[in-house]
Amino acid sequence: MAIAIVVKYDGRPDVFAWKFPNEELGTWTQLIVNESQEAILFKGGQALDVFGPGRHTLETANIPILNRVINLPFGGRSPFKAEVWYINKLHSLDIKWGTSVPIQLQDPKYKVFLPLRSFGQFGIQIEDSKKFLTKLVGTTKSFDQESITNLFKGLYLTKAKDSISTYLVKKDISVLEINAYLVELSTHLQEIIAPTFEEYGIRLINFFVKNVNVPEDDPAVIQLKAALAKRAEMDIIGYNYAQERSFDTLEGAATNPGSAQAGLMGATMGMGMGLGIGGQMGNQMGGLAQEINIGGGTTPASTAAKESEAIKCPECGHNCPTNRRFCIECGAALAKACPKCKEPIPRKDAKFCPECGESLLKKCGECGVQIEGNAKFCPECGNKF
Repeated sequence: MAIAIVVKYDGRPDVFAWKFPNEELGTWTQLIVNESQEAILFKGGQALDVFGPGRHTLETANIPILNRVINLPFGGRSPFKAEVWYINKLHSLDIKWGTSVPIQLQDPKYKVFLPLRSFGQFGIQIEDSKKFLTKLVGTTKSFDQESITNLFKGLYLTKAKDSISTYLVKKDISVLEINAYLVELSTHLQEIIAPTFEEYGIRLINFFVKNVNVPEDDPAVIQLKAALAKRAEMDIIGYNYAQERSFDTLEGAATNPGSAQAGLMGATMGMGMGLGIGGQMGNQMGGLAQEINIGGGTTPASTAAKESEAIKCPECGHNCPTNRRFCIECGAALAKACPKCKEPIPRKDAKFCPECGESLLKKCGECGVQIEGNAKFCPECGNKF
């Protein structure tokens, strides 16, 4: 049976707890504890003594608790079985954390759901060695930085998600603006996570949120950023969304060749661009837009234009507007009637009846072919009209 003579640990600094592999000790064993370390003697799962930095001989005078547990002869040399654990009390400040998958959160400012990612780092120190070993380490042979990260991953990710959501709502800020508040958010997270670490004998030195971002290729993010860019453009130029829609409507009317308002709209738009788009121009455009009957009516200017294209009444000879179906003087029908349904035809150049669909084209008296326009001869048989 090999009995340890010197017990020490000079391993990696990222290991928080390490168990000496040999449990066969003796009262002559030398226990060496380096600076920033503590050694704890365990017997039957019970922490007996804690040794600070220095060289310690496991004598009965130095370990009275061990003497009571295993009845060592006072002043004698005797072997015994016990565990020696080394605890690293260095400050570990580079423990990384981060969300493995984006968290879906509703942006409190723009009311859209965005995928949120966050990452950073935190620092810890083992403050209570006995509590740390009893509650966390258990029967493992070592406990390193990766073990800490895995054990507390659920804790800090849950706290980070809840805290970020609460912080955004309370501050009424967008996810896209949260990076301006990372210092406050980091302090807030440290305050709510630290008590949980203390339950396991660990002191949370700091907790940093280094970045909070959203995936650039997400459709919701792309749409939101495009809308914000458009709003910024309107703010710079000096108009709002309602005015922009009015401008689009008026510009469409001005560029439409068949619109009776094309000249007026084009001149107005040109004048507006020359003077600069502002609040006064918006009011003028709003008043002008109200004059347009969106349901299919006409403006006063278009009515005057149509009245100038008068049609003569076949009964009394009075000049009537082209948009009238009966003479305003004698009441006679101004348009020809359909030969089938006898309904008046509103347009002189109509080819079919709008009521029954009967063809209104002339027919050749010889071959019956329909003739378009003012032809003098039938294009089929040559008959003269």
